[in-house]
Amino acid sequence: MKVDSPAFHALLTPELCKLIKLFEQFGYELRIAGGAVRDLLMGKTSDDVDLATTATPTQMKEMFEKEKIRMLNMKGEKHGTITCRINDKVNFEVTTLRIDILTDGRHAEVQFTRDWQQDALRRDLTINSMFLGFDGTVYDYFNGISDLTDRRIRFVGDAENRIQEDYLRILRYFRFFGRISKDPESHEQSTLRAIRDNMHGLQGISGERIWVELKKIVTGRYASHIITTMMELGIAKYIGLGEDPDTAEFKKVYERCHDLEPTPLTLIPALMKDENQLYKFHERVKLSKHELRTGLFIIEHRDDELEPEPFRYCEDLHCDTVLKNIKAKDHISELLKYLGHRETLERFETWQPAKFPLKGQKLAMLGVKQRDMSRILTELREIWKKSRYTLNEDDLASHVEELKEDNNH
Repeated sequence: MKVDSPAFHALLTPELCKLIKLFEQFGYELRIAGGAVRDLLMGKTSDDVDLATTATPTQMKEMFEKEKIRMLNMKGEKHGTITCRINDKVNFEVTTLRIDILTDGRHAEVQFTRDWQQDALRRDLTINSMFLGFDGTVYDYFNGISDLTDRRIRFVGDAENRIQEDYLRILRYFRFFGRISKDPESHEQSTLRAIRDNMHGLQGISGERIWVELKKIVTGRYASHIITTMMELGIAKYIGLGEDPDTAEFKKVYERCHDLEPTPLTLIPALMKDENQLYKFHERVKLSKHELRTGLFIIEHRDDELEPEPFRYCEDLHCDTVLKNIKAKDHISELLKYLGHRETLERFETWQPAKFPLKGQKLAMLGVKQRDMSRILTELREIWKKSRYTLNEDDLASHVEELKEDNNH
């Protein structure tokens, strides 16, 4: 099969053409590998182009040095990857064909090869195992084209072997299933069996790697079906989600807001009963501060009563939380998505909060002592809130004397 699409020709930038010519000149084969080939066959443009070659890292280094081409970040060399910069403009990662000689379920020790099929055999899924020559020829050793046409997600060769090489492939399987399959229930039973028999291996995978995949799954297509399947298999305890995640609540939340671009931490709390479960998940996957705060905010406020005036509730919640939470507006938007309050969300996202008109310096000028400052400011904010944010600086200043007196009694 040959590719001759505008998306393919768009990849052939002057920089890439220079690189192709260089490899040809030195007698090495160079092809596009993996995800970019899959995307092109689906009619998509790929931002991330991985290149594979028959040249070893040593041969690439000699070639680039001879041609005075800059190389960056030599950390990938032992795995076979050299990064070069062409025309001081574009970086390309070029990886030597390789076979795994030793795997521990997380990392592999590799040996270099000149055999394209052997390299394809060590890749995870058939749809990710293809190569593309620069004349448009697709090299497909494991029926990736027909699987892509049928929207079928299969491991390359034996599923158990592929999973045992890197247990994270279990989550990669579910991520690509969500992206590509045509039916949310179309898993092959033999694949699910291989996953069930090997899911314990996820215990040894770092939380950070798990989270990279899981956040794409929960915000992706068919997420409620996929999460339910994963939890029915019993994967939850290996990825920090406890023994009994609430898949019914996740399904409800996902279905009412997945088209509103919720963050992963808008959706994940739906699986959890309380904040303790979120902290345990955080221990496992190492959330960012912002992610953790978003999740805690959702859990704290998801049972609040928003009616009869949901917009007023949002204004007041913002006023109450903004002093200790500079991301209060973002968090309230995510809460509205979680709850499915679409009209309120639309209005809230364009709303600009009023600024509290009175500063601490003004209170000091009015004789408020430092020790009373925080309490009086809090009480003035309450008065301002009750006025529906209409009182100005002078109006609020007129309440200071009585608040000072309250403190003296």
